[in-house]
Amino acid sequence: MELLADMSAEDRRQVLASGRRRRFSPREVVFHEGDPADTFLLLDSGRVAVRAATPMGDTVTFAVVGPGETVGELALIDSGARRSASVVALEATEAWSFSADTFHRLRRTNAGADAFVLQTLAAQVRRLSGLLVEALHLPVETRVLRRLTDLERVYRGSSDPTQIPLTQDELASLAGASRATVNKVLRDLAAVGLLELRRGRVVVLDPAGLERRGSSGLS
Repeated sequence: MELLADMSAEDRRQVLASGRRRRFSPREVVFHEGDPADTFLLLDSGRVAVRAATPMGDTVTFAVVGPGETVGELALIDSGARRSASVVALEATEAWSFSADTFHRLRRTNAGADAFVLQTLAAQVRRLSGLLVEALHLPVETRVLRRLTDLERVYRGSSDPTQIPLTQDELASLAGASRATVNKVLRDLAAVGLLELRRGRVVVLDPAGLERRGSSGLS
């Protein structure tokens, strides 16, 4: 797990020993929006979607999180907080679950655990800052490209070539775009051989080419 990579073997053992193993079935709700934020998860396998309800009653997907990443980090810094989003398993998922109280006790005696908290929160700040800049300054087509690149990394290794098993509506939610825009971008990318469209999924044929387009802003 990347977040634990810099710890010593003993620190990793202590951190994992403080948690408990949990398994989730596809479409099972991991956290409900509004629940007490008293635990967080470190994913070992599988992928989950982070979603929240809008004032209009729609559901927005903020992120898809995969192995080695965390969800529910608010429990580490804000005692008594409530979940700001729901988390739903997209497939069979296994994770280490840590209670905030247990992990805070471990932090007082284990420097590796304290470093884990800082790395986790720093990674989230960087991700959210990047998304804010994109939302304010990049064309919607470029945002679609970058979310596809992000998803290719999340699903990389699950199949060859990488398959992203999300619908165009879900991709639109992640990119803050309309389904029509997503459909146009996907068809343009398919026309030049970067990906292939299948029912309910996107097959990425050229990850490097896709990333170059997202970096340059070309759809």
